[in-house]
Amino acid sequence: MQPGLFDDLPAALPEGAAYEDEFITREEEAALLALIGALPLQEAKYKDYTARRRVVSYGGVFDYDTMELKPAGELPAELHWLRERAARWLGVAPTDFVHALIAEYRPGTPLGWHRDVPQFECVVGISLAAPTRLRFRPYRRDAPDKVQRADIVNVELQPRSIYKLTGAARWAWQHSVPPVAALRYSVTLRTARGVMPPRPR
Repeated sequence: MQPGLFDDLPAALPEGAAYEDEFITREEEAALLALIGALPLQEAKYKDYTARRRVVSYGGVFDYDTMELKPAGELPAELHWLRERAARWLGVAPTDFVHALIAEYRPGTPLGWHRDVPQFECVVGISLAAPTRLRFRPYRRDAPDKVQRADIVNVELQPRSIYKLTGAARWAWQHSVPPVAALRYSVTLRTARGVMPPRPR
């Protein structure tokens, strides 16, 4: 983790996770919220389950019936600057982000425990509007309910912040968001499978 950016975080985030406050300005956040307000958001669907959060995908959309990634429209040009800045922060090329998901969380909307689908590698998330909590727990395929409360790591995501999930944080941990108290949006960017930032020298 980068020094000086994590004073309010738990002593140890999962290996491969990082977080930074004020990644974008208030003016940039306002512009993003105005843009998102005009996008065709729809309730997310997972087989027979329809989630409360509303989303729109770019670069690909995952079909949970066939478990395949299907084509989707290109990222709007108005979001290219955000992709470029996030790529510099992560240490990859902007075009390494092959998927973008914009999500709306109305009050009371949760995001259940999960790992992102395996077609992607690194995950970067930018938070907008209301703050929320990002929770981590170790991923145990054979006994997911055996995770103890003491194993859960919480991070408060502030508006305009950014986080990343790489390595162990991406594959050895699940994450979730409890029901939000106020309207929140997120922009999530994902790299193709196998595309990782270079290791620090």
